[in-house]
Amino acid sequence: MTTHTITTQWDEIPEHADDLALVEGHAFRTFRCACGASLPDRAAAELHASETGQCTACLGSADEELVPGFVRRCPACAATGRRGVQLVWEVAHGEAEQVITLDLVRGLVAGFPGPFRLSEIADATRLALGLRLGRLPVGPRVRDLLREMEATGELVMLSAPDEMLRGPAVVLYRDPQWQRVSPVSS
Repeated sequence: MTTHTITTQWDEIPEHADDLALVEGHAFRTFRCACGASLPDRAAAELHASETGQCTACLGSADEELVPGFVRRCPACAATGRRGVQLVWEVAHGEAEQVITLDLVRGLVAGFPGPFRLSEIADATRLALGLRLGRLPVGPRVRDLLREMEATGELVMLSAPDEMLRGPAVVLYRDPQWQRVSPVSS
């Protein structure tokens, strides 16, 4: 049996590097598999991981290193490193997008008179839909909708980042807090 341990190695990252390309585009990394397969880029590494039954997000390691030195458990495969679990979560994310709507979250936010946390809205969403824990990725979907509301000016984030991963450009919020923006009366 061949071992398919795919490892990621970081290249030198210039100070002026595009942070979006670094975090989401997987730039400044090289990939190697213990079986000797040629993996010149991220796409080849993901294809090899898929062909060998490994998660294509963490490449089978169960961990993701977003930037050098910051490692988190892989959310795409529930830290199993397996492709089957990843596919189940992808279906669950698609279902969450259908069930957890902007109107639902907007209505729940309206019930909070002051500041609220992501976890509070996620819990309220789970309760409103009668979902048990782990049934759908409620937190990530609610976070995306709250960020959308923030982008359109309905909400303002009150939290400071919990961690700066690469200066102020790449930051981590664990349980951010928002507040509704009051309409300006004329």
